[in-house]
Amino acid sequence: MPDTDDRPRTGYAPVNGLQMYYEIHGSGGTPLLLLHGGLFDIDQQFGRLISGLAATRRVIAADFQGHGRTNDLDRPLTSADLASDVVGLLQHLEVPRVDVFGFSVGGAVALRLAITRPELVGRLIVSSVSYHPDGDRGENSDAVGELTVEMIAGTPMEEAYRAKSPHPDRLQDLLDKLGSFDEGVGGWSDDDIVGIAAPTLITVGDCDAVTLEHAVRFLRLRGGDVNGDFAGVPASQLAVFPGTTHFTGIARTGMVLDAVLGFLDAPVPAG
Repeated sequence: MPDTDDRPRTGYAPVNGLQMYYEIHGSGGTPLLLLHGGLFDIDQQFGRLISGLAATRRVIAADFQGHGRTNDLDRPLTSADLASDVVGLLQHLEVPRVDVFGFSVGGAVALRLAITRPELVGRLIVSSVSYHPDGDRGENSDAVGELTVEMIAGTPMEEAYRAKSPHPDRLQDLLDKLGSFDEGVGGWSDDDIVGIAAPTLITVGDCDAVTLEHAVRFLRLRGGDVNGDFAGVPASQLAVFPGTTHFTGIARTGMVLDAVLGFLDAPVPAG
């Protein structure tokens, strides 16, 4: 039976010098791990989705380094370090395997987990993220690199940071780290993407920071873009959300839940 108590179980996991905040919603099924984007947190990114996602499965959500209720450290923000934090969290919770749903920065972390720690990942959902920098529109990274506290003053992101952070006076530090996220990292090769074991759902907005051409290339490397009536529906899929930017990438709750739950609940095709 689904868990009827919708209050999350919360806590802090000591990993890599962090006190990493997490929430657990629902019960049953394969656990689903939620990984938010830069400058967001659990509530801002997934707040409207969690009840639908947790109706028939356990959902684990975490705040990354320097985000939400998790403290910051004297280290840059990299997908490798954030993935290591996530592995530590799963070990702390004694969870051996999860489905993963990551957006933007969280999508980069989810992708890294699927490639470098495949034993941990059952199904993979990567939203509004490229696997190689050539799939990004350059103006997005340029804008993030120039962000200041004054530029986001009065926004929900600024208000949430100051309300939740253990050190509310360090918002500019976080913005600076986001501006250099994974700086110098060259991305993944086509062979890396082909080799992912986890069935993959790619989601992107039709006017996102990731180009549509890149999303289709991503899908093809995962075995998609076929005539499903003859070849069968592939295990990996692509959802393009209309009228959707990077900032609003998973804000269309109904569409997102339909795509994500349909993917998570579908049987994996043979072969």
